[in-house]
Formats: sequence, C-alpha cells, structure tokens
Amino acid sequence: MQVAMIGLGRMGMNMARRLLGKGQEVIVYNRTAKKVEELAGEGAVAAFSLDEIPNLLEPPRAVWMMLPAGSVVDEQLERLLNILDPGDIIIDGGNGFYKDDIRRAAIAKKAGISYVDAGVSGGIWGLREGYCLMVGGPRDAYNQLEPLFRSLAPDEGYLYCGATGAGHFVKMIHNGIEYAMMQAYAEGFELIQASSYGKDLAYDHLCHVWNRGSVIRSWLLELAERAFEADPQLSEIQGYVEDSGEGRWIVEHAIECGVPSPVIALSLFERFRSRMENTFSDRVLAALRREFGGHAVKPTEQN
Repeated sequence: MQVAMIGLGRMGMNMARRLLGKGQEVIVYNRTAKKVEELAGEGAVAAFSLDEIPNLLEPPRAVWMMLPAGSVVDEQLERLLNILDPGDIIIDGGNGFYKDDIRRAAIAKKAGISYVDAGVSGGIWGLREGYCLMVGGPRDAYNQLEPLFRSLAPDEGYLYCGATGAGHFVKMIHNGIEYAMMQAYAEGFELIQASSYGKDLAYDHLCHVWNRGSVIRSWLLELAERAFEADPQLSEIQGYVEDSGEGRWIVEHAIECGVPSPVIALSLFERFRSRMENTFSDRVLAALRREFGGHAVKPTEQN
C-alpha cells in the first residue's frame, strides 16, 4: 500500500522505515530536506514539497502526519485539503488532543476527505518492536488503512477504538497511566535510596529480579535496568522532568467528568515540582523517558 509520511522526527522517521521494511511504498516529506534524502537512500520516494505528494500517490490517497500537536497540524491540514481530492484520507498520528480531532474532521469532511486519528505508542523502540496503535475515525477509512496498521504494529498491536477522536482519547488515557506507573517506580527507588540498605543495593540487579515473576514486572523496569546499568546513581542527568500535553489534558478531562484521578493528577504535579529540585526519584523519571522515548534529558551541570 502507498502512504505519504509528513514529518520525519523521532517517531515519523522510524515509522517510515518500518513501513518500508514491511514492503509498503512510502513517500516522505519533511520541512528540512536532509531526512528526506536519507530515507530516499533507503528506498522511500522523496517529496520536497507538499504540492508534489498528490502526484506521487494513486487515489484514494493516504497521507499520514507525524507532527507536534497544535497549530502546525492545523496549518498542514489546511494545505493538504487544498491539494488532495475527495475520497482521500488524512491520518494524524501525533500526540493530538481528541477535541481538536473532532473539529478537524468536520473541516475535512466538507472537502470530502476522511480524517483519522491514530494514537501511537512505542517510542524509539517502535522500529524494532512495532508500534501500538489506537485508531479513531470513520470505520471504512480504518478498513482501507489496515494494511498500514498491520505493518506498523506487532501482532495484535492495533485497535479500532471508535468514532473521531477515540484514538487520541485512548492514547491520552494511556499516557496518564504511564505517568502514574513511572511515578510509582520513581518513588519506590527514592525510598530505597533514603534507607540504610540503598548504599549496598545494585538497582539494575533489583530491576532484573523484579522482572522475574514479580507482580510489578514491566517493560519500564527493563528500561530502568538499562539506565541503572549505564549510570548506577543517575548522576549524569538532572531530575528535571518535562510533561507532554496528554498529562494536562487527562487531568482537565477528569475535572470535566468529575472522575477522581488523584494518582495521575499528582504524577503530573510531581513533574512540575521536578523543575525546582533535583531528587533521585526525578532522575529515575528522566532516565525512563530517555530510555523508552528518546526524550532529551538535562545533563548534570559541571562545576
């Protein structure tokens, strides 16, 4: 199947590579040409402007945006609606807000174009392991795109979640759970660090044994093991933890619905607090985000 991938950042680049590796035909476009040229060398079809894309795809066309949430998505969507034809499909695979999907889908529908929202999880490991996909939008568009989802995901790793916005809504909930899980691990290691046993305990070994039959075993613990093995006290990074839009959106949604979500809310607030201090638990959080998603960390300041 053909697809155009717009946005070759940390996720889009490797998603294009995985699609190529699964035999899909991928047209790639990025604001800067270097990444386009790099993927062209790996078998992708290069597009150096959005206007080229319609002529490089057979209708009905599928155009996948992997862009930062916000105004840049609206800008690219407006441009795409002016150059695509009725029957084409636009997929937003970035970390978008589900309410924005509803608004954008209505605009696209006026042009006869389907809009699909796809929540994507997998971080920098997705190229090798596959991406978990949570998809919302018209069911017929989902059915047309299923070969792409099957190529991107591991076995049984994609799901049609419902009408427009459902994909990004479920991904928002996913990220809220992720926040809370990471915070629990971070606080646990902080408690050990503060005890008399912390100085003699190798945290990478502890992560390893917890992942052998324990009820708290997880991929996050595997990543923590990697981080502790490389830097036992995480002394090379600061405990400064950024938050993504989903963390704030899920707390706002909880308030709107009147649903108590104290653990998720506190995990978001702990990230705000991390920017004022440099605790061990915050360094655990920062290390986990770097390990699973390739997110930037702040190195320890040198004296």
